[in-house]
Amino acid sequence: MAQILVRNLDDRLKTRLHSRAKRHGHSMEAEAREILHNALLVEEAPAGGLGTEISNMFRGVGLKEGEEIPELRGFTMEVPDFES
Repeated sequence: MAQILVRNLDDRLKTRLHSRAKRHGHSMEAEAREILHNALLVEEAPAGGLGTEISNMFRGVGLKEGEEIPELRGFTMEVPDFES
């Protein structure tokens, strides 16, 4: 099994890890292993470009194929008169 050494760990973080391990009945090492295991269970999908991300947000939303927007068909744009 592989090993890692974590240097320069904040004292408050170490105290919180110790408290959490004690609550769960684990050693600090076992608790740290559990935290790492849970944090890395799901692999994050690589982020795409902005257009890809926006497209993914709205996937499945909107018009169906062949569907029209009836209220915009035949609409004539009128330029407003700002002088009156």
